[in-house]
Amino acid sequence: MIFGIPFSELAWLAVALLAAGAVTGILAGVFGVGGGAVVVPVLYELFVIIGIPEEVRMPLCVGTSLAVIIPTSIRSFNAHRRKGAVDMSIVKIWALPVIIGVVLGSYVARFAPADVFKGVFVVVAGISAFRLLFGRESWKISDTMPGNSVMRAYGVLIGVLSSLMGIGGGQLSNLFMTFYGRPIHQAVATSSGLGVLISIPGALGYIYAGWPKAADFPDVVALQPPLALGYVSVIGFILFVPTSIWTAPIGARLAHALPKRKLEVLFGLFLSVVCARFVFSFFF
Repeated sequence: MIFGIPFSELAWLAVALLAAGAVTGILAGVFGVGGGAVVVPVLYELFVIIGIPEEVRMPLCVGTSLAVIIPTSIRSFNAHRRKGAVDMSIVKIWALPVIIGVVLGSYVARFAPADVFKGVFVVVAGISAFRLLFGRESWKISDTMPGNSVMRAYGVLIGVLSSLMGIGGGQLSNLFMTFYGRPIHQAVATSSGLGVLISIPGALGYIYAGWPKAADFPDVVALQPPLALGYVSVIGFILFVPTSIWTAPIGARLAHALPKRKLEVLFGLFLSVVCARFVFSFFF
């Protein structure tokens, strides 16, 4: 036994997490994303297999996803900033509102039922899927960014939705910036800064939100310390990150063999399938 847990149960959990991390890395490499849009659905299916209760399954996915995003978002932001691609003026305007939104979202996570997390994921991922499948570059609101008050309001919204969905905010901020005429490469680079602002307070918030819940499920190994802290799976974080980093280049090589439009369609279809899966889980 390790930490009072039968070795066979711990070994099965470890193998499952390593495999899930490897799948996530390949998908992230193929679709060019490293956030919760891939991590959350992969973790969800894994947690179904290992018997995580429905009441805590989705928030555990979201909290663990936010923790997984921490090292990748820091690395991504530093790389983009060194190349001078990040618009720091936008990051500075969004910094405090985004953190406020994350805190609000983490507080909601303490009391919200599982269907709230699924609903947020379905709406945001569904909009992203629609834009990927049917969007045009001509879809714009303006060629200039809006005033600071609108920017701050949107920053709070990004923080709330990202913390409930388990993403680094890139999907939301990319959508916003491209609608206001910013080039996609600058939008991606600037959005990388939000991943840092969202993932660290978000993961801490989910530790706080889920701490009292673990006591309600004393027989579920994967929810107990030291394997989990609140809604963050520690063993999931430890095993997910290295395998996903290892397999991401494999997915990236696959991506280079496909044209950009085909990748957009494939990712749009992937998000559509995930949305359908979560909608199905509402009823069955």
